[in-house]
Amino acid sequence: MKRLVGQRPLAPASSLLSIALLLVLGAWTDRASAQRTPPSEIEVVQLRPNFYVIGGAGGNILMQTGPEGVILVDSGSTARADEVLATIRRLTPLPIRYVINTSMDADHVGGNEALSKAGLSILPGAVAAGAGLGDDTVANFGFASVLAHENVLTRMTAAESPPIPSVFWPTKTFAYRMYSMYLNGEGIQVIHQPAAHTDGDVIVFFRRGDVIATGDLIDTTRFPFIDVGRGGTLQGELDALNRLMDLSIHNVPLLWYPDRTLLVPGHGHVYDKLDLLEYRDAITTVRDRVQDLIDQGLTLGQVQAANPTLGYRSQYGTDSGPWTTEMFVAVVYNELTANEDNQ
Repeated sequence: MKRLVGQRPLAPASSLLSIALLLVLGAWTDRASAQRTPPSEIEVVQLRPNFYVIGGAGGNILMQTGPEGVILVDSGSTARADEVLATIRRLTPLPIRYVINTSMDADHVGGNEALSKAGLSILPGAVAAGAGLGDDTVANFGFASVLAHENVLTRMTAAESPPIPSVFWPTKTFAYRMYSMYLNGEGIQVIHQPAAHTDGDVIVFFRRGDVIATGDLIDTTRFPFIDVGRGGTLQGELDALNRLMDLSIHNVPLLWYPDRTLLVPGHGHVYDKLDLLEYRDAITTVRDRVQDLIDQGLTLGQVQAANPTLGYRSQYGTDSGPWTTEMFVAVVYNELTANEDNQ
C-alpha cells in the first residue's frame, strides 16, 4: 500500500459563498443517516499502473488515468475535497475529465464542485460551438462533467430539509439501464442497479483494466446500508451483488497468477470475487435465517434477540453509529414480512 504522508493539503477558498455552501452541506451531511466523519489523512492504493484508490476522504474514490485525462468514480466529502485534489495533482498533471457518482450520498458527491471545476470538459468550447451547442449544454461550461443516474439528480433536487446545493448535483444523467463510453483506451460501462442501496446506484466497470467501482453496494466495514427512504431494498441489494458476481472473474485455472477482477467498495478494502462471494452469501444467509424466524411467528424484537447474524457479526456488525446490525436486521424483517402481506 502506498500512503501519501508529510504533505500539506491545499488551502480552501474563503469566499462568503463557499462558506455558506459548506454550512448548508454540513447540515445536509449531519442529517444523512449513513455518513461518518472522514479520517484525518488521505491514503492511496495503486491497483494497476493507471488505477488508484483514494481513501480517507469519505467514500472511496477510484481514479483512472490515461491519454485523455483523469476519470474519477465518486468525489468523497466536501471537507476533504482540497486534499483529494492535491493528491490527484501529486499523482498526475493530467486534467480531470469525468466524475461519476455511484449514488447521492454526501460522502460520495461532496467533492463534486471542487473536482469538477478543477477539471476540463472532454468536449471543449470549440467542439460544442462546431456542433451548434453551447458549453452549458454539452461541456458543463468547460469544466469536467459529473455523471450519475437520473434518480440521483431527482432525489438531490427534491431534498427540502436540508436542501442540497446545486453545485453538488450531477451535470449529466442517464435514465436507462447503462451508459457506455470509451476513454483512455478503456471501455467504461456505468450500469444502473435499481432499488439496491438506493434507487440511484450504479456500478462502474472498466473493462480493459478489469476494475469495478461498486459504491455502497459493498461496504466491507459493515452490513450493507439499505436506504429504504431513498428506494433501497434488500432484494435489490442481492440482485446487484449477483450481477457483480456475474461480471467478476477469479484467477482460475492459473491460481498462482495475480490476475483477477478487482472490486472497489464504497468503504473499506478492495475485494476480489471470492471476497464478494463471502459477502453475498453472508447477507443471503441472514435473510434466510430471518425468514425462518418469521415463519415461526416471531416478532421483530424476538428476531433481533435470536441474533440471525451469528457468525458474521464480528466481521460486518456494528452496535453503534448511524447504521447498526439491529437496523439491518429490521430492514430485512420488514421487507420479508411486507412481501408475505402482499402475497
